[in-house]
Amino acid sequence: MSASFSQHEALVYVMVMMSAVDRSMSDDEFARIGGLVRFLPAFDGFDEDRLVHIGRECAAQLAAPEGLDVTLEMVRESLPQRHYETAYALAVEIAAADQRIRTEEIRLLQLLRDRLALDKLTCAAIERGALARFRR
Repeated sequence: MSASFSQHEALVYVMVMMSAVDRSMSDDEFARIGGLVRFLPAFDGFDEDRLVHIGRECAAQLAAPEGLDVTLEMVRESLPQRHYETAYALAVEIAAADQRIRTEEIRLLQLLRDRLALDKLTCAAIERGALARFRR
């Protein structure tokens, strides 16, 4: 794995990290990742066929020594600052997809927020929006 990757890859890594943080990737979470990649302007020009390959690369990176810390740093370095909030919003979307937010997911959101130096109020607004979208 190279020291950095594309903006698209960084955003996919964020979603895969969130999905895998509880050691299982639900069908709802994987379907949500695919839907977001197809729908959002941040993924314009992304080859959707690479999604599974990037997911495997992310899993391997996370399994390496200090994998989470290294991966979070690579995401930060690979994204332009204007996409930091986008990355956080994508992580929240994946966490909310199965309508159960677990302790591990909350912790990863905190780590991502801190690594990207995001404002707590902005993050709270992103989280509140996701809760409203997924409410039954």
